[in-house]
Amino acid sequence: MREALFIKRNKDRWLKYQQDLPESADETAEEFIQLTDDLSYAKTFYPQSRVTRYLNARSSKVYMSIYQNRKDNVNRIAVFWKQSVPLTVRKHHAVLLFCALFFITFFVVGFYSSAHDESFVREMLGDSYVNMTEENIENGMPFGVYAEGGPLLMWLGIMINNLFVAFGYFAQGLLLGIPLLNSLLSEGVRLGAFEQMFFAKGLGLDSILTVFIHGTLEISALVIAGAAGIVLGKSWIFPGTGKRLTALIRGAKEGVILLLSLVPVFTTAAFFEGFITRYYTMPWWMSGSILAASATYIIWYYIVFPIRVQKKPAPAGKKQ
Repeated sequence: MREALFIKRNKDRWLKYQQDLPESADETAEEFIQLTDDLSYAKTFYPQSRVTRYLNARSSKVYMSIYQNRKDNVNRIAVFWKQSVPLTVRKHHAVLLFCALFFITFFVVGFYSSAHDESFVREMLGDSYVNMTEENIENGMPFGVYAEGGPLLMWLGIMINNLFVAFGYFAQGLLLGIPLLNSLLSEGVRLGAFEQMFFAKGLGLDSILTVFIHGTLEISALVIAGAAGIVLGKSWIFPGTGKRLTALIRGAKEGVILLLSLVPVFTTAAFFEGFITRYYTMPWWMSGSILAASATYIIWYYIVFPIRVQKKPAPAGKKQ
């Protein structure tokens, strides 16, 4: 094909690329593919031509725009974890504290009730689970339930279940928060009764070093998910001086930020439960180290770090 005909056939499309910005990443990719195809053809048949130099320049410009957008996406992810999450957490520290204290209170209630009423733990956990646990204790495998099944399927099943529970807590926030508080209450009571069952058998420390390998992250995440639900419910129940819809949208956005921050927490907790807790006979210092590392992460990222980010001065011309 002669150079003049090549230019005539493609000139309108090149001008369109130059004048109209692509509306999506797919359009940008399509433009880049077509330009590189044209460039390859031009380099083959018109290597010294001005059209070859033009196409080379256009292709380079589109490539740089793709690279810069990719870098910007990475920056957005970093900003989410380093700014958006901690600032949202800090804004709702009071709600998080309330949920934590509420959960701990009913954990104590469950523990105390189970200690003074042997039938209470069966009401909370069910006869079959209690009987199975007592049988495992008699057989010298008090935490054998965690060694059942394949670790991979256990990990995925627990992770998916906990994520559904967390999003359920969030949705319950719209119902005046009453179902949500009832869920946190029940979870706290059940955990208290569960722990007392082992303390009564002289296995209290063993249960802490075993269950809280995964439980530290899992329980903390459920409490934070409850706080996300309260943030959502509070936003439309108490909208302040602005419009109720605006407050609801803001509360939903902030609640979702809290929930998204829990995805890696639930994933890691489920991994611990599926792959590590089953080896509950490991040395105490090993399980204690995992427990301590988990607690340190929760305290750092959801308490200490948000306070530091809030106190950090914003760059000139920007607001935090």
